[in-house]
Amino acid sequence: MAIVARSLSNSFKAFFASSKAGGIVLIACTLVSLVLANSAIGSDYLHFWHLKLAGLSIEHWINDALMAIFFLLIGLELERELYNGELSNFKNALLPIVAAVGGICVPALIHFGFNNGSPTQAGIGIPMATDIAFALGVLALLGSRVPASLKIFLTALAVMDDLGAIIVIAVFYTAQLSVPYLLAALAMFGLLVCMNRFMRIMALAPYLLGGALMWFLMLKSGVHATIAGVLLAFAIPFSAKQDDRESPSHRLEHFLHKPVAFLILPIFALANTGILIGSGWSADLVSLNSAGILAGLVIGKPLGITLSCLAAVTLGICRLPLDLGWRHVCGAGLLGGIGFTMSIFITNLAFAAQPEVVNASKLAILLASLVAGVIGFAWLKLFGQPQAGDSDPDILDVEDDSGAPPAKE
Repeated sequence: MAIVARSLSNSFKAFFASSKAGGIVLIACTLVSLVLANSAIGSDYLHFWHLKLAGLSIEHWINDALMAIFFLLIGLELERELYNGELSNFKNALLPIVAAVGGICVPALIHFGFNNGSPTQAGIGIPMATDIAFALGVLALLGSRVPASLKIFLTALAVMDDLGAIIVIAVFYTAQLSVPYLLAALAMFGLLVCMNRFMRIMALAPYLLGGALMWFLMLKSGVHATIAGVLLAFAIPFSAKQDDRESPSHRLEHFLHKPVAFLILPIFALANTGILIGSGWSADLVSLNSAGILAGLVIGKPLGITLSCLAAVTLGICRLPLDLGWRHVCGAGLLGGIGFTMSIFITNLAFAAQPEVVNASKLAILLASLVAGVIGFAWLKLFGQPQAGDSDPDILDVEDDSGAPPAKE
């Protein structure tokens, strides 16, 4: 029997390619930031990100404004998955959703177990998230050693995972809430939806201008302004036709791939990974908060993802898709432990007035992400190779990554 390969859309291939290269740039920027922060110019380097610009620090502009664009891309990717991707079919969507729920809850419970009642309990959201760019970047390095459906499964899992993290940010990490500004932001969102659904406005400019105003209103409301990026994504017109170049959503997603991968996320890394590694760094790693982050990402993620999938399949709720085996689900769970961007993002919100805790948390995140990435890569390199026995009776029209037609049995 021929090995089944899953056909990938052009949009997905472009996104996957940018994640692979962007992950490498992200690693380079993180190393540069670590070196500079611990060099002779370290204090000047760290001070630079706190300089005020139009009332906000440079770091604040990056984390609230530039990252809103990153969240916009996440929203567009989620929309694509819901309309014509892995999440468009409930049968296919259920397993990544179940995996994401397990991958959120188990790490959170582990962190809570370490920090319940302590001053660092607010860090419960830190090990919940998966870094899409890094996780897919590691997977891309394996090339044809893993089935294409694993790339789709991990992407759907990571997108749903990030959606969960976005909800956590909106609900639990909101500072002082201003109801009038929040209502104004939601009214702006409603107007954008009306422009899409009823006025059928297809030009991007009105949506982007309205999105900028919604971002400002959300910023003033106290709810984290990046949520505006996700809302904007679902207000922009989308075509259910795969790779529809006339779709404003498709055009914007395609345009944002490279700026996000090669500009926004690297700048975020430079601004947020300037971690001071002092003489007591090892003691920081054994603190309750750091232990919760390390255990949550390295142990909780693979356990939560794998066990939730196992339970769902055993109970007959869903089944393993396409050419995936349990060894692939375990590998996806390990790579899910790469928290990085989203984990650092939540750290800044959880411990905004505690720079020492932020520094120790980021160090734990980097170490956990490194360990998860190395173990996940090694596991899939050893056990992820597609085998002749891997098949799916539902697949009829497939192609490999090269675009070649499917092999006939």
